[in-house]
Amino acid sequence: MEQPSSPLEKELPSSFQGNRDFYEENRLQKLGRKLKEEPLIPLGCAVTCWAFWGATKSIRTGDSYRAQQMFRMRLYGQTFTVVAMVGGSYYYNSDRILRKEYNELVQARKAQEKRDAWIKELEARDREETDWREKMVKVTEKREEEARVRRAREEEKKRDGGPIAKAVKKLREGVQ
Repeated sequence: MEQPSSPLEKELPSSFQGNRDFYEENRLQKLGRKLKEEPLIPLGCAVTCWAFWGATKSIRTGDSYRAQQMFRMRLYGQTFTVVAMVGGSYYYNSDRILRKEYNELVQARKAQEKRDAWIKELEARDREETDWREKMVKVTEKREEEARVRRAREEEKKRDGGPIAKAVKKLREGVQ
């Protein structure tokens, strides 16, 4: 009979593999949040790109007056973007501080949940190991009992001499 292997000998999976609950926001959610927080920055970037594209198109067609206007528009777009970044930074500074505190609290809560889940997993592993050891004790006791019974039968056979010795003994008793 093959001895069951210990649960600790197997590769133990982590409780957190593939669990998306431990991540607050993905890249698209973060981009959406940033666009909502500071909508003027993407607008300034779009104006800058449009002006740069218009200047490139005007240079290719040979319209230097239009190209000069587009370069000025690009400069205005870049200036607008930088002003929006500085103004947004100043305006949303208190929100960023609150967001940072919120993120720290969320991380602390998640860390506590991870610790609790890990402790729960360790307790489950301990119960499995304890159950496995109890099972092994029972199997060992059963094997020892079977060995005792087998030895007792062998000793009884030796004392009695087997079936031929029993038949001879019965014949002798019958003769007397």
